[in-house]
Amino acid sequence: MTSRERVWKALRFEGPDRAPRDLWALAGVTRNRKNEYEDLLLKFPGDFTGPRLRYGESSARCGVDAEVGRYTDEWGCEWTVAEPGVCGEVKHPPLADWSAFGAWRAPWELLDGADFSETNASCAKTSLFVRAGSWARPFERMQFLRGTENLFMDLAWQPKELFQLRDMIHEFELRDIEMLAKTDVDGIGFMDDWGAQHSLLIAPQLWREFYKPLYKAYCDIIKKAGKSVFFHSDGHIAAIIPDLIEIGVDAVNSQIFCMDIEQLARDFKGKIAFWGEISRQDILPFGTVDEVRAAVRRVRAAFDDGRGGLIAQCEWGNRDPKENIEAVFDTWME
Repeated sequence: MTSRERVWKALRFEGPDRAPRDLWALAGVTRNRKNEYEDLLLKFPGDFTGPRLRYGESSARCGVDAEVGRYTDEWGCEWTVAEPGVCGEVKHPPLADWSAFGAWRAPWELLDGADFSETNASCAKTSLFVRAGSWARPFERMQFLRGTENLFMDLAWQPKELFQLRDMIHEFELRDIEMLAKTDVDGIGFMDDWGAQHSLLIAPQLWREFYKPLYKAYCDIIKKAGKSVFFHSDGHIAAIIPDLIEIGVDAVNSQIFCMDIEQLARDFKGKIAFWGEISRQDILPFGTVDEVRAAVRRVRAAFDDGRGGLIAQCEWGNRDPKENIEAVFDTWME
C-alpha cells in the first residue's frame, strides 16, 4: 500500500494497513537538531509531502526566518520573535486604528505572481499523499491586522469596517483555494486557532454566523475538485466539530487532550478523521517515554476500530526529547 493509498483509506474509513504518519517539527528542531530530526524520519518515514509551488513576492516582506528580532510580513504586520525557532507574535497590528483601513490592501501580488507550473509534475512523481497548505486563516488574519483585543471588541460591536475587512480577506483566500484546487494535489488545508483551554474563544453561534460560511465556501471548492479537506485549530473546539463535519472537513487537527477524548470518540468516530495529536502542552515536553506511550494507547483505545479515521500526527517542539517523539510513532506501530 502506498502512502497516498494509505491516507485516502484512512480518510474514507476503508481500513488502511496502519495509521498514516505526519510529523510536524518546529524550526528549532529542523535547524538546530537536524541530525536527530533526520534520524527519526529514517526510522519512521512520513506519509505526507507538499507540492512544488511558489507564490509571488511582496514588497512588505522582510523575511520569516524565526530568528530573534522583528520582521514585517506580506500583509504589513510586524512580528516580534523572542525565541529562536518560534514564529513569534504580532505586536504592532497595522490596522489597530480603523483610520488606516482606507489605504490598506491585501497582498494580491502573492497570487498574481504565483508559479504553479511544476506542481502537477511534483504530484505525479511521488507516491506520498500531497497536501497543500493555503493562505486561508480568516480569524487569525483579522487578529494580526487589527490586534486580538480590538477584534474581539469588533465582533461585539460589529462596525461596518469589520465586515469589509473580513470580505477583503475572504476574497483573497477564495482565489488561493481556487488556484490550488485546479492542481493535482490530493488535499488542501486551512486553519484558524479557535480554542482556549476549556472552550471556544467566541460564542459558537457567533462563529456560525460570521466565520462558518467562509469555511464552507473553501470546503465546497475543494470537495468539488475531488480533493480532501484538512483543518487545523488549537484549543478546545468540541462545540464546532459537528459544524466542521457538516461543511465537509475530512480531517481535523486539534488539541484533543484539551477535550474529553473518549467523548469525542463517542460523538464523532467514523464521521471525521482525527489528525493527531499527542499533547504538546505537557506530555511531549515533560512526560516520560512510558507516559507518551500511554497517551498514544489512550487515543487508539478511543478511536482505533480498524476502519481508519486516524492520522498519527504530533508536533516536535524545540525542547521535546527525541525519545518522546520516537515513542509516539513506535507505539502507533504496535
